Amino acid sequence: MPQTDDDAPDDASSTERARPSSDVAAPDLAAPDRAAPDLEAPDRAAPDRAAPDRAASEAAPAGQDHQAGAPAGDEEPERSDVAAANPWAPVSAGPLSRGAHPEGDDTSARVAVLEPGERDPHALGPDDPAPLAAEPSVPAAPPTREELLDRLLGRATLVLDATRRGRLTGWAWALAVTVLAGVLRFWDLGKPHSLVFDETYYVKDGWSLVERGYEADWGEDPNPAFEAGDDSSLGTGAEYVVHPQVGKWLIGLGMRLTGSMESAFGWRLATALLGTLSVLLIARIARRLFGSTAWGTVAGLLLAVDGMAIVMSRTALLDPILMFFVLAAFGALLLDREQARRRLAERTADLLAQGADLGWGPHLGFRWWRLASGVLLGLGMGTKWSAMYFLAVFGLLSVLWDATARRAVGVRGWAGAAVVKDGLVAAVVMVGSAVAVYLASWWSWFAHAQAWGRTWAADHPGAGVTWLPDSLRSFVEYHRQMWEFHNGLETPHTYAAHPLGWIVQWRPTSFYWDSELSALNGGDAQAACGADHCAQAILAIGNPVLWWSGAAAVLVAVFWLIRYRDWRAGAVLSGLLAGWVPWFAYAHRTIFDFYSIAFTPWVVLTLVYVLTLIVGPATLPREARRGAIIGVGVFLGVVVAVSVYFYPLWAGWTVPYDFWHQHMWLQTWI
Repeated sequence: MPQTDDDAPDDASSTERARPSSDVAAPDLAAPDRAAPDLEAPDRAAPDRAAPDRAASEAAPAGQDHQAGAPAGDEEPERSDVAAANPWAPVSAGPLSRGAHPEGDDTSARVAVLEPGERDPHALGPDDPAPLAAEPSVPAAPPTREELLDRLLGRATLVLDATRRGRLTGWAWALAVTVLAGVLRFWDLGKPHSLVFDETYYVKDGWSLVERGYEADWGEDPNPAFEAGDDSSLGTGAEYVVHPQVGKWLIGLGMRLTGSMESAFGWRLATALLGTLSVLLIARIARRLFGSTAWGTVAGLLLAVDGMAIVMSRTALLDPILMFFVLAAFGALLLDREQARRRLAERTADLLAQGADLGWGPHLGFRWWRLASGVLLGLGMGTKWSAMYFLAVFGLLSVLWDATARRAVGVRGWAGAAVVKDGLVAAVVMVGSAVAVYLASWWSWFAHAQAWGRTWAADHPGAGVTWLPDSLRSFVEYHRQMWEFHNGLETPHTYAAHPLGWIVQWRPTSFYWDSELSALNGGDAQAACGADHCAQAILAIGNPVLWWSGAAAVLVAVFWLIRYRDWRAGAVLSGLLAGWVPWFAYAHRTIFDFYSIAFTPWVVLTLVYVLTLIVGPATLPREARRGAIIGVGVFLGVVVAVSVYFYPLWAGWTVPYDFWHQHMWLQTWI
C-alpha cells in the first residue's frame, strides 16, 4: 500500500506518529510510498576529520615558549590510529601560540626595514591584548542508527510496514491477486483428462515413488490404462530417469492427497498450488523490492494473468516447481539483505558513537534467511539441476549487496571485508546447505536397492571413484550417466526452440492438440463447439504484450544498471542471468521455450521496474506523474484483455477452429 504523508513509522526513526487505521485502501501508484531508486554503490565519502589549525605549529617569537600541550617543533600533530580508522572520531585543535599570526603566515618574512620611531604593524605592543586562542574545529558528528538505516535501505522501505494499515493493506492486495491466480489455475484443472506433453513421465514417476519408493518401469503403452485409473502395469524393475526426485515426489503426494491416481486434478494439484503461491511470493517480493504495495500488486497481477505461468501451473511438469523454489530463495535473500543492513546500521552506529576503530565493520551474526535461501535452492536442485545457476548468481549477488552496504557506512576496506567477513561465510552456508539438502532429497534412492543404478558399485568393483563408499560411488556414476544424457540430447523435435527466441516467445510449445475433436465435422462439430470445425489445444505461450514489453524492459534495466548502478536493476536482472543466459551454452541440445518459466517472475519484475521509472519517484508532484500513471493503467488493462482473449488456449477449452486460428499471430506459433 503506498504510504501517504501521514504514514510515518512508529519506531525510533519516526518523527510523527501516524493515525491508526484499519481501513484497506486501494493501492495508489501516485502515492509517495516509494523513494527514488537509490544507488547500491553510492559515492558517499566519509567526512574528513577536522584538521587542527596550523597556527599552533608555527614557531613562537624569540623568547616566547610554546603553550603547554602544544607540539614542539614545526610538525603538525599526527592523527591517532583510532581517528584514522574512524572518520567521525572527535579531534582537538591545538591553540595558537602567543604571537603567532592567526592565519598561520610567517610574520617575520614580511617585516620591512622600519624608519626610526615607526612601529611594526604586526608586532604586539605592551598595551595590546594577547590574541585569543583559535576556536577548535567542530568535527562532523557520527551518523546515528536512523541516518545509517536511511542510507542503507531508503525511506520507502523503512516506512513500508511502519503502520498497521500499511501491513494490513500489503497483505490484503497480495492475497487478492493470489485468489485471482488460484481461480485461473484451478478452474477445470482436470481437463483434459489426458497426460499432457511430458506429464507422461513425471506423473507416472510420481505415482511410482509414492507406491514403490523409487521410479519403476511401466511396461509398454501404459498411458491409456493409467488415464483410466489402472496402475496394474507398474512393475518392480527400475526405470532409467534423468531428473532428481523432489518435483516428482510433490506430484505423487498431490495424487495421494486426492485419494488415487485416476484424477487428472490430482496429477496437477501440486503444480497448481505452487503456481498460485508463486503469485503471492512475487507480490510480496516486489512490494519489498520497490518499497510500494501498489507496485507489488502490479507484479502479482502480471504473473497471475501471464499465459506461461498459467499453462505451467495447470500441467504436472518439473519446471513450475523449480520456478517456485528459486523464486522463494530470491525472496529469502531479499529479506536477508534488509535484516543484515539493519544489523549493520545498528552495530556501526554503536561503534562510531564510542569512537571505536571501524576497521572492516562489525560482524553481522548468523543469517537465517541466507540459510533458508540455501535450503530452498537445494530443493530446486533436487527438482532440476538448472537451479545450480541460481545458486551461483544469487550467492554472488548477496555478497555484492554486503560489499556495497559496508562501503555505504564508511568501511574503507569494504571489498576485502565483504569477501572475508561475508563471502566466505555465505559460500559455506548457502552452498553447504544446498548440497546437503540435495543429497538428502535422494533418500529413497539410497533406501531402495531396486532403484536404477543403486547397486552399480557392487556390480562393478574397482570402477568409478574407488575411494568412495559403494553407495556414493553408485550415486556419482548415476549422475555421470544423467549428465551424459542431458548434454548429448540432440534428437530433433518440432517444437525445439533456440533460447534467443524465448524472451519474445518466438517458438512456443504446443502441449496438447485433440486430433479426434478436430476431425469432427457437420452435426458432430456443431454439437461440440457450435461451428463446422472444432479445436482443443493447449499452447504454452506467455501473454504476448507482457513478454514483448518485458523484452524491451530488459534492455532498459541493463542500461540503468550500467549507467546509474541502481541495485534494483541488478536484482530484477539476476533471475534472467541465472535462468536464461546459461541455456545459450546448450543451444545445440533439444530444448524448449517452456523452460522460460524458470525466469518468468524476473521478466515480470523487470517490466515492473521499468514502469516505476516511467511513473517516476514519489518526490515528484502528483500532477507531474498523472499522465504516466494513466498510461501505465491503460497498459495493464491491455495486458489483462489479451490474457482474457488467450485464456481458452491456455486452459484447453473446446473452441471453433477459426477462433483458435485467430490466435496464431505468428506462423511460428503453429
